[in-house]
Amino acid sequence: MGSRPPTSAEDRVEPGSFRDPSGFVFLRQGVLYRQVNRSYRPDYDRLVASGLAKALADEGLLIPHAEVDVPPADPASAYKVLRPERVPFISYPYEWCFGQLKAAALLTLEIQRKALDRGMSLKDASAFNVQFRRGRPVFIDSLSFENYREATPWVAYRQFCRHFLAPLALMSRVDVRLNQLFRPSLEGIPLDLASRALPWKTRLDPRLLIHLHLHARAERSYSGTAETATRPTASTRPFSKGALLGLVDHLGGAIRSLSWEPKGTEWAEYYAQTNYSDAATSRKLALVGAFLDQLQPRTVWDFGANTGRYSRLASDRGASTVAFDVDPACVELHFRELSAGEPHEILPLWLDLTNPSPSLGWGHEERSSLVDRGPADVAMALALIHHLAISANVPLGRVAEFLRRCCRSLIIEFVPKEDSQVRRLLASRVDIFGDYHRAGFEAAFAPHFEVERAEPIAGTERTLYLMRSRAR
Repeated sequence: MGSRPPTSAEDRVEPGSFRDPSGFVFLRQGVLYRQVNRSYRPDYDRLVASGLAKALADEGLLIPHAEVDVPPADPASAYKVLRPERVPFISYPYEWCFGQLKAAALLTLEIQRKALDRGMSLKDASAFNVQFRRGRPVFIDSLSFENYREATPWVAYRQFCRHFLAPLALMSRVDVRLNQLFRPSLEGIPLDLASRALPWKTRLDPRLLIHLHLHARAERSYSGTAETATRPTASTRPFSKGALLGLVDHLGGAIRSLSWEPKGTEWAEYYAQTNYSDAATSRKLALVGAFLDQLQPRTVWDFGANTGRYSRLASDRGASTVAFDVDPACVELHFRELSAGEPHEILPLWLDLTNPSPSLGWGHEERSSLVDRGPADVAMALALIHHLAISANVPLGRVAEFLRRCCRSLIIEFVPKEDSQVRRLLASRVDIFGDYHRAGFEAAFAPHFEVERAEPIAGTERTLYLMRSRAR
């Protein structure tokens, strides 16, 4: 493990960038840089001279970076300073849908194959090295490559299985919600845990048998030895490049064989079941569009985005948009729709707003909380407030305080008790929500937001608000 380097007062080392002795990421006056340390010089020079970095960047597989002539953050260890293209929003595997994790896995294998073709190999196969840009996965760690050494196994094999194959198998064959195991297991899903949790019949699949079940058994056999990290079995045969390419292909077959169909959830067909008429939907779309035109945001977070109808209004206006939803089926459908079309600056993510992503990892800062990745210029909370206040029993004031931490401006829809969707929520519980009415909503939000516009949505009982965050 690398230690945190000394830096000048004007630099801030990214908290998730301290483990690799090859270099680290830092911020200086709002600009993102990556320092390459001298210890990584031979591998970095090969990455550039081989043309691998340029080829991967040209194909959109690796984030582009440029060497820049700026003072390094830690001159004592520095070889180069790079300025990578910045990803609009950093997301994590426990926020991805099945399709996103599968796409990230296949990207990692494709990069490994292309690296081998140019005499290099990935030394890291972490899911955290992948982000999403314009709807497509992209590898962000340009220091994850090393010179390929003949007759050696893939040092990142175990990590790939833990970060990709194990969670995808669990999501596909057991329950899609098991990607949440990434929260307590930032090093990936333990293979022995995955092996025990998977149905016995998965042992009849040769790919899962080899890369998960037998791999887990080998880990137990070699527990506490240096061989544990790299060896799927007890074989001592040399690992040729051909065998390594075969391993990559075999893993690719295992990943492609896994699938999950988004169906059977409450919200996946929400738009077909909503109580909105066509006229009311058109009015709401027009109002949200007008509010966005007034605000002209660069970044938008859409909470309760479903399959992204209103997220697209923001993206079409040039805003980098993150579309959050609690339903994995909605996120999967949204991701599939975006993947099938032209590149779009919308990132669908899986998030339970009542239990949003916390700060995790070393020092409680290696992986940032949702709030720490903001604030967004605008947050949208459409057809959401009644679920938070009534279904989750979160007081309106607490909702307002949280949203203020997330955004500078807010587009929010108030859904009163007279609405059929709220009546449905109250049908099976005692109505203890005495302050859940329009005046109570406005009073709860007043300490945190200033109302600029409040427009009724014709044909409904609902009101759409545009609010500005008060001073922090």
